Amino acid sequence: MPALRRSLGVVASDLPLTVPGVWHADALGAGQLQVQSTGYGPLDAQLPGGGWPVGALSEVLQPLAGLHEWQLVLPALVQATAPRSGAVVVVAPPCEPFGPALQAQGLSAERLCVVRADAAAALWAAEQALRCREVLAVMAWLPQVQSAALRRLQLAAAQQRQLLWVFRPASAAAQASPALLRLQVQGMAMPGGVCTVPGMQVHILKRRGPPLAQRLDLPGCHPRLAQVLAAQAGRRRAAQVDAGSTLVAGRLAAAAKASGALPMRPSLEPLVPLGAGPEGRAHALDRAAIALVR
Repeated sequence: MPALRRSLGVVASDLPLTVPGVWHADALGAGQLQVQSTGYGPLDAQLPGGGWPVGALSEVLQPLAGLHEWQLVLPALVQATAPRSGAVVVVAPPCEPFGPALQAQGLSAERLCVVRADAAAALWAAEQALRCREVLAVMAWLPQVQSAALRRLQLAAAQQRQLLWVFRPASAAAQASPALLRLQVQGMAMPGGVCTVPGMQVHILKRRGPPLAQRLDLPGCHPRLAQVLAAQAGRRRAAQVDAGSTLVAGRLAAAAKASGALPMRPSLEPLVPLGAGPEGRAHALDRAAIALVR
């Protein structure tokens, strides 16, 4: 056995640094992999080949379904569908896709084929869609899918060279998966745990390459709009603090009056209703910021 180990060591040391068709585990394994850019430069830089794998399973995990799926994959779908015809099959989505918003980003609602089905029928529909030549991509929400079923989807996607995303809950992270790429996505938050901008934190759980310890912060909108939304959210929190101070001051004054002592006079000015502008109307960005921090 020691002699065998020495001979194997000699053979390994004689191998060149790069061998066609051989992937070194300490590097991103691109090889002959066909990919589609994610539309996010920082994410592309950390994925083998620089994008979503074509003809392979990409698994996306998140705490709550319906939050970040379209935000994550829409740039790739727009790029993939622009140069050629074909459908995007959406299987068992938790929320109805909003056609005008997709159209504004460059994906026509006419390219979508939405399949509403229960768990068993959804798996069957996803597999059949992957076997159709006219389908460019499949998005499937399969929270309870088993590993064997995922392998069938992986093989079906490889036959027609299609994009395939399967969305599952974050609790599935501890389960084994045949996915070539596995991501966990959640909203961006401040140290207090409050979301301030419509962005995403992406953690690469599995890729053909070395582990990536840090998370990637991806913007959910134009940087200037993100700054405006963050500022609006900050004003919202400040108003909540002021409202709490006013409430405490009022209660102290009431208690002092009831006990016969001199009332405490609050020094705070009356608060303007939240989200109200100079004319008393709520601004659209105020409403968006309020929705984000709640």
